[in-house]
Amino acid sequence: MSTDRLYYRPIPQAQGGRWPMAGGWTGFSALECLQRGHAPRVVTDAPDAVIAALTAPRPPLMGLTLNRPRLMGIVNATPDSFSDGGHYDPVSQCRALATAGADLLDIGGESTRPGAEETAPADEIARIHPALEAARGVLPISVDTRKAAVAQAALQAGAGMVNDVSGFDFDAALPGLVARAGVPVCLMHAQGLPQTMQDDPRYDDVLLDVYDALEARIARAVAAGIAPDCIVIDPGIGFGKTEAHNLAILRRISLYHGLGCPILLGVSRKRFIGRIGGAELPADRVPGTLALTVAAIAQGVQIHRVHDVAEHAQALRLVAALNETREAGQ
Repeated sequence: MSTDRLYYRPIPQAQGGRWPMAGGWTGFSALECLQRGHAPRVVTDAPDAVIAALTAPRPPLMGLTLNRPRLMGIVNATPDSFSDGGHYDPVSQCRALATAGADLLDIGGESTRPGAEETAPADEIARIHPALEAARGVLPISVDTRKAAVAQAALQAGAGMVNDVSGFDFDAALPGLVARAGVPVCLMHAQGLPQTMQDDPRYDDVLLDVYDALEARIARAVAAGIAPDCIVIDPGIGFGKTEAHNLAILRRISLYHGLGCPILLGVSRKRFIGRIGGAELPADRVPGTLALTVAAIAQGVQIHRVHDVAEHAQALRLVAALNETREAGQ
């Protein structure tokens, strides 16, 4: 990795700014210039290509415009997910999240919590199929899987997007499948496999290492024939990262707009929220999740993957009202 490379993070500005930030309500007039081995420095300009990547409107995702934050409701068709595995009927959950205000659903049949074992593709397909059938035609559907066989079955059953937590590191057949289907894909960063990813994760500079890794995943996807405007990226909070790593990414998550793709954030109910916020049970971590979601919205993050859709939909209505008032000059 080069120590000479410069990275530019837009500094969000509450009252607009010189440039609009890809993500709707936020702008910026200054940037942090980041370089390995150096302290961040504030600058007021950047190369044209950088500004273009940071400001270009993102294309719609399965018909959803991304000029405002979108809520991706989590449907875990698993018995062992860390937060809610086996606690509800996935079919009923699809309907409940649609009513609560979800913009799209993410349906998965394999737990990828720390320590989780791999699920056989046939079992994963059997778990998600009823939920896919229930959600088809109600909301846009993403399938949360690392496996080409599962993705193919889900796409045939009505899914319109693939959310791969391995960022195409797990199944070499998945990029070609996504390319042939012409559907969007979310490429997440993870260090290691779920079984061992939290044993001792290490980085030279987590913010920049994740940026470089996502950049390489995007390039690999494009080389496989996937259109750049079909790619979403996720920095992978909690996937091979310590609490300190998670916080470092969240403080400066607007850096990742420089990759030119929509950003998806998945922090909902995660363990570090409970430790910092004093909430042992995952279901008690809604306020902490909301706090991080609102902070990420201020940095222009477009898609928020959450368990508690109704609470987040209410928060987004308030954020929208504040921004509409500001735009009206009141």
